[in-house]
Amino acid sequence: MQNKNITLNLLALKIYLLMLCFFPLSASAEIRLGANSDDAVKVGCLFPMTGRGGLYGHDSQIGIQIALEKIAATERYPNIQVLIEDSRSKASRATRIARAFVQEEGTRFLCGVVNSSVALQVAQVAAQEEVFFIGTDHASSRLTEPLANPFYFRVSNNTKQSMLAGANYIKEHLLPKKDGHPIRISYIAPDYEYGYSVWQDFTGALDELQVPYQIVTTLWPRLFEPNYSPFIRALMEQPTDLIVNSMWGGDLVAFIQQAQNTPLFNHSAFANFDTGGNYEVLAALGDDMPNGLIMSSRHHTNWPNTELNHWFVNRFKSISGRYPSYAAEGAYSGIMAIAETLAIAGKSADNPAIQKTLEQLVLHLPEDPIGYSSFMDEQTHQLQQVITIGVTQPDPSQPPAMKLLSDWSVYYPSRFSPRSNIEH
Repeated sequence: MQNKNITLNLLALKIYLLMLCFFPLSASAEIRLGANSDDAVKVGCLFPMTGRGGLYGHDSQIGIQIALEKIAATERYPNIQVLIEDSRSKASRATRIARAFVQEEGTRFLCGVVNSSVALQVAQVAAQEEVFFIGTDHASSRLTEPLANPFYFRVSNNTKQSMLAGANYIKEHLLPKKDGHPIRISYIAPDYEYGYSVWQDFTGALDELQVPYQIVTTLWPRLFEPNYSPFIRALMEQPTDLIVNSMWGGDLVAFIQQAQNTPLFNHSAFANFDTGGNYEVLAALGDDMPNGLIMSSRHHTNWPNTELNHWFVNRFKSISGRYPSYAAEGAYSGIMAIAETLAIAGKSADNPAIQKTLEQLVLHLPEDPIGYSSFMDEQTHQLQQVITIGVTQPDPSQPPAMKLLSDWSVYYPSRFSPRSNIEH
């Protein structure tokens, strides 16, 4: 009986730590960071600071803090003050906050947003108020292709970029094993804007690269689904070569934990080409993360092996005591994009000058490998970045994660076209 109680207590502790990772206990109603002077340029940021997405908000706050430290240490940048509010991942609340930022606080820039559906609504507010919205996290390609909003710019890769990299990975690594037969693919994704966008971009990328494929099944569990058992059984009902999963955060952690108790990962290869390799997923799963899963992320804590990436990861860890999720580097990138734009155009520049400067923006970011800098595409307002896909393997160098990605395949934006060779 005593051993049983110890086991239950350990299980409860593990669940509590997992919940603490994804459900922060408290959050300030409003956070102000940076310069507190009359000449400071105000930026209004919206992130989930509570609930299942709260980790991304708190990590974004630290990423912004790191960017502001760098800005304050460089004379060419103007004073910037960042206001952060809890969007609670709700579009109606986010749009009200966005309007208040502009009309009551006088912000000229909006930034952030994790949920793609929320971002679509905030982008409309930015256009109506004629302020610039710098997207730092959400990934729906509907916001940039085709470009419909001159006031919207995104500094993290979108679903189309991730899926082009994923389709290239399939063509190079998995298709040769099929001896000319189509690769059989099952797809599972959350039932909302992001999941639909990934599906459209994924099949479009396979078609563009002329990858022969057969769709076995498509499954659409609700966001924050607690029980994936029926979906896991459905994935195992028919022969499949590759399961493509587009969940993120706590949903992906729960799915993998539940699938670990089944033969799913022996049934077929498993990939998540956009957010599966996020550090917070690796950390939450620890030893429970299976080996050999094909994953990517918008920022990796162990790639590239550059001075800037080491500095960013270590600075984040010195502030928080843990390693960053990808959202931290996205928020850092957003504030640095604003600072660089104002340094070039001038803090009093009019909207056309700001827009032109953003369209020609070049930033060297922690996720950029040696010899490469991220750059804005003028036609889509989408930052062009290198995307890396790896495989989960044992590596305890960044605990509590016990598995990290390695065996990298590296895809440069100019190499995404099927008319060009892929550079590794």
